[in-house]
Amino acid sequence: MGTRFLQRLVLPVFIKSLKSHPNLANTRERVLCVNNYIAVRNYAKGKDKGKDKKGKGGKVEINITQMSELVPVDKLKDRCQSAIEKMKEDFAKNLSLRSTTGSLDSLPVKHDGKDYELQELAQIVRKNPKTIVINFSSFPQAIPDVLKAIYNSGLNLNPQQDGTTLYVPVPKVTKEHREALAKNAKALYIKCRDAMKDVQNDFIKKTKKQTGVSEDTVFSVNKQIIAMCDEFQNQAKNIYETKHNELLNK
Repeated sequence: MGTRFLQRLVLPVFIKSLKSHPNLANTRERVLCVNNYIAVRNYAKGKDKGKDKKGKGGKVEINITQMSELVPVDKLKDRCQSAIEKMKEDFAKNLSLRSTTGSLDSLPVKHDGKDYELQELAQIVRKNPKTIVINFSSFPQAIPDVLKAIYNSGLNLNPQQDGTTLYVPVPKVTKEHREALAKNAKALYIKCRDAMKDVQNDFIKKTKKQTGVSEDTVFSVNKQIIAMCDEFQNQAKNIYETKHNELLNK
């Protein structure tokens, strides 16, 4: 029952009784004091509750020895680091401000239901600083799928077909080209981040399958797994932000 409701309900009764029982004034004062005490106490509880919530969010200390009892920590680190290295490799191959043969070599192409890299389907040569030549003389049936892959690559390329050969003009570094590359950088970063989330979930599942281990230990190790994966994700984010700023010339 609310404090204000009690005040409205109880106090008028005591006030009315004061006429015939003057010494109840002290009682009335006590009621007021009690009500004030309840209000202050409830307010203090609310403040303490807020403090408790804030206190739960501190930095998690990573204890490698404890973690190693439940999961192979080195494998966790290796998988996260591999995801970062893959992102960096993709950045180097696909996010050059000047389109190069290297950017096209590893361009993914879906042909006849299978995944290929462009270099597996054609011969790629840089004829001059302004033109890349892609020769499909031994695999001309792949040209439509390759054209589709190039148009959807975000590399801002506009190939011209002449028989079994594609001539690819190297575009100028425009604002639109920079923005397209920055968008691709974000997609590659998200792919890396999701890969590390999968690593985190895999290792948390491993801890839950352990037997003869206390719930507190499992809970503690899971928090440490999340903290360790967060560190790798922050590392990936920093690499992405540096690349993003470079592409946009910030």
